[in-house]
Amino acid sequence: MIDLHCHILPGIDDGARDINDSLALINAAISDGISHMVCTPHIQLGRFDNNVKTISSAFNELVQLIKQQSLSINLAFAAEVRICPEIMLLAKQKQLPFIGQWQEGSGQIKDVLLLELPHSHIPTGTEQLIKWLHQNNIMPMIAHPERNRDIIADFSKFKRLSKLNCLFQITAASLCGDFGEVPQQIAEQLLKDGDATIIASDAHSIKRRPPKMAQAKLAAEKIVGKDKAQQLVFDIPKLISSTKFLVD
Repeated sequence: MIDLHCHILPGIDDGARDINDSLALINAAISDGISHMVCTPHIQLGRFDNNVKTISSAFNELVQLIKQQSLSINLAFAAEVRICPEIMLLAKQKQLPFIGQWQEGSGQIKDVLLLELPHSHIPTGTEQLIKWLHQNNIMPMIAHPERNRDIIADFSKFKRLSKLNCLFQITAASLCGDFGEVPQQIAEQLLKDGDATIIASDAHSIKRRPPKMAQAKLAAEKIVGKDKAQQLVFDIPKLISSTKFLVD
């Protein structure tokens, strides 16, 4: 499986606290059947002030240790970017780390940005920013919409987002029920409606939020069948991340 959303880089956000945490998460991911991971630490201005430099530094430290220990995992890095007006400036400065690329039906290829909404709400101006990103050849992939409280309270708000030509990533643990009954129901509904683009781990820690891709895949198989579940955890992530990995 290919995981396009995880927080395994050491010490730069609310994921792995240090290199030992990183290694524990990687070993858990390998045991879970994950072969490729795009490390996506938060970029959240004022809280996690990461940038390409800080992310690449933590990434290179981890990659060196993985090589020393001969761990069977392939890594790349990007970021989970919290929605904010500054995204437009970062895009113009070419400072947005993308998780890959997406080819639209028209044949146009866009860079894929893992875009995080606040858990509490959908901010005013979200639709306008998404339209701006499209105009600037960036495809937003909305991270874990099933956990957004506005969407939990009113599912029609998700439908408004779905009309904006976004991609959507649902969290493996949501399908496993770890975030509660309603997020699980919404994640299942996104699968049934064909609105989920990929499933990703969003792994943060071994105790609180470990990788659960294998369990989520089994849950998805019961809803959409084995072939579609395989697409959600491998085939589509492979297409998106093909510029980052050479995946057999």
